[in-house]
Parts: sequence; structure tokens; C-alpha cells
Amino acid sequence: MRQNPSFAMTDVGEIRRLIHLNPWVTLVSQTDDGLVASHYAVMLDDTRDDLTIVGHVGKPDDAILGLGERELLVVVQGPHGYITPRWYGDVPAVPTWNFVSAHLSGIPELLSPDENLRVLERLVDRFEGDGDDARGLYRLPNDEAFVERLERGTVGFRLAPTRVTAKRKLSQNKTAEVVETIIAGLADEGPERAPLVAEMRRAADARVRP
Repeated sequence: MRQNPSFAMTDVGEIRRLIHLNPWVTLVSQTDDGLVASHYAVMLDDTRDDLTIVGHVGKPDDAILGLGERELLVVVQGPHGYITPRWYGDVPAVPTWNFVSAHLSGIPELLSPDENLRVLERLVDRFEGDGDDARGLYRLPNDEAFVERLERGTVGFRLAPTRVTAKRKLSQNKTAEVVETIIAGLADEGPERAPLVAEMRRAADARVRP
């Protein structure tokens, strides 16, 4: 992803927020047969306060990705959407696409079986929630033997990225008035635009904050 100083996102807290809110990522690896990509959920490593992430892949995917053997690119995609030039007013303009995204690169560390089990349990707990009917990893009818068989079919990893490129392109190069018009236009297009509206509002508010 080409960086642009006007849109660079360098605050670690903001990148952590992006990862937390958008855990479904793309894993990209260069192999002897060319580029390969897989899609999995990841989480921030709860033992650290940097951009280290943890996750797992199925063993068939690990055989392709080669975790621990070569550099892995993790693509985190946040809210995004089409921006029409109609919102710029009566001036020469072309359409664009607003987005928030981050690329994390590095050679992953493979997790031990115990670490992998802990990450799997955290992952399930996060998305199941804490409702009375939540199906935790060890909740019946699952038992310990079942979960251990499940773990053996996966490869857990920890990635402490050595290269990070994060970009927040949310019309920062436009006037505050145009940004407000874009936000209103997106909101009028329906609830599916709500995530991008929220990110643009967050960026706009930060822009005017002293």
C-alpha cells in the first residue's frame, strides 16, 4: 500500500482500534508457486500493548502459507466506500474511495499447543459473548478431548510486525464544509454506510479538536 503523508495513520492506539474492530483479515504469503492468500480472524495479543496479533490457521492452509518460515503480510480492512464528486460542489472533480486500512508484515512465531488453545478459547469467547446461551470452547457438548483434537488441526501464530503501513483516507484534503457534506451524503445512503460515516465523523472531530 503506497503511503501518503496526508493520510498516514501512525498512532498505535488508533491502529489497535482498527484491528480490534476489524478482526477478519487477509493473510498473504509468497511461495514457490506464487502469492497465496487466506482469510482468518485475529486478535491483539492481550499480553502486550503494541501491534502484536495472534491467530490460527488450519493445517492445510499452513502447509501453503508456511507460517514461521517466511514473511507474512496481514491486511486489515476497515470501513470503506465510494465518494461521489457531487458532494464537492460545482468544481472540477472525480470520484474517489475513502477507506481505513493497515498492513502488518513480519515472520510469525508459531504458538505452542497450550498457547494455541488459549488463543482459540479467547477467540470463541470474544465472538460468542457472555450471554447465558454462549457456546464457549469447552462448553458441553464439547469436552476436553474434543477441543484437543480441534487444536491439533490448527497452527497458532503470533506476529510482532516489523513493518507497518496504516492509512486513513477520509477526505482530510477537503475543507471542513465539504467533509460535512460528504458525511451527510453517506448517511443518506443508508445504514450500510454507518461504519464509514462513524470513521469520518471521528476524523472530522479530531481535526477541529484543539
